[in-house]
Amino acid sequence: MTGLATENTLIRNASDVEAFARQCFLASPGEQVGVELEFLVFDRTAPARQVPWTRIAEVLPPLPGGSVVTFEPGGQLELSGPPGPLPDAITRLTADVDAARGALRDAGLVLAGVGLDPLRPAWRQLRLPRYEAMAEFLGRPYGALMMCSTASIQVNLDLGTRPATRWDRTHLLGPVLVAAFANSPLSGSRPCGWMSGRQAVWDRLDRTRTAAVPAGGDPAADWAEYLLDARLMAVREATGSPGNPESSEDARYRPVRDGSTFRDRLAASARPPTLADLTYHATTLFPPVRPRGWLEIRYLDAQHPASWPVCAAVTHALVTDDRAADAALAAAEPCAGMWQRAARRGLADPLLRRAAESCFRAALAALPRLGATPALVCEVAAFANRHVSPGRSPAADLLNLAGGPERRLPDWLAQEGRI
Repeated sequence: MTGLATENTLIRNASDVEAFARQCFLASPGEQVGVELEFLVFDRTAPARQVPWTRIAEVLPPLPGGSVVTFEPGGQLELSGPPGPLPDAITRLTADVDAARGALRDAGLVLAGVGLDPLRPAWRQLRLPRYEAMAEFLGRPYGALMMCSTASIQVNLDLGTRPATRWDRTHLLGPVLVAAFANSPLSGSRPCGWMSGRQAVWDRLDRTRTAAVPAGGDPAADWAEYLLDARLMAVREATGSPGNPESSEDARYRPVRDGSTFRDRLAASARPPTLADLTYHATTLFPPVRPRGWLEIRYLDAQHPASWPVCAAVTHALVTDDRAADAALAAAEPCAGMWQRAARRGLADPLLRRAAESCFRAALAALPRLGATPALVCEVAAFANRHVSPGRSPAADLLNLAGGPERRLPDWLAQEGRI
């Protein structure tokens, strides 16, 4: 809609939806990166025990880098770092992760970077109205697992002066990056059959809201069609004032149980939906890449608390640096669309491993141009040597801990993920 539109502006037809979608792709010439980290938290003395989110919140100190602290429905801790140039964004968020990690350690808790809870069953702690509606809509077991047992790294990137180009890059590179950072092979202390079990959980949810948006065409038009054809999860009925720390909003939500889409609502509703309704609907959609005036890259598993900067730096370099992107895309093109294959096999797949090697070489060449510190470049090189070249996604290390007679997974969880 136009810059004068308000949340009460009526959405009367598909053209209004496309106007909204185009606002999500406005060029932004900056080169900021924002990183949102989700972590599972374990009790050092009893890793199989659930940790209440209130216990975590009580011990967190003021964070020196300015990250926003939130909690996911299962009590996962999320740190959303301030956006900025790559070196600043990583420096500030690293300071906050270190501060949170130290405070939790002193309280007998462990910050674990893994994409799917390897030990505990799903247990929902937060009871926000929108979470109630989401849980009813998505069902069990996969809705509960997604809400309560998964953790990711979300990398947010400016659209640049050529939004369609970056949109296409994030999708073409997606399977290779999923494989390179696959880090969730366990559930219930057993192999789940996927190197990225988190991706497998998302794949089993409502595909009208979790499948990739088509890339390669007009991104705004494709996003508009996705918005129209996605099923409605819930309808907001009223909005109150912010409540306690468990709630950032106090709205009432009516679950939608008839399978209707936003397109159906436009055609059938006696009261046309508003811009606020469409905006809320967009927040209930979870494709691998979501446009919001910037690009939310949502397909990356959570990583060890000390190695997440590698994930953010490589993703940023390959999408925003033209020279790196050209080399990476040439290597990744044979893997285009292989989302499931990447999640299931990770870097054990020879095609994905070869593509990942080329992508990491391109990122390593680009990072100094992007202002990355020598230390960060060394971290990326070390990750490539440990995981990419030998074809061992981080998930392979977790599989080793769960296998064999020793079954060291609880010990790993009790020792802050040191392998």
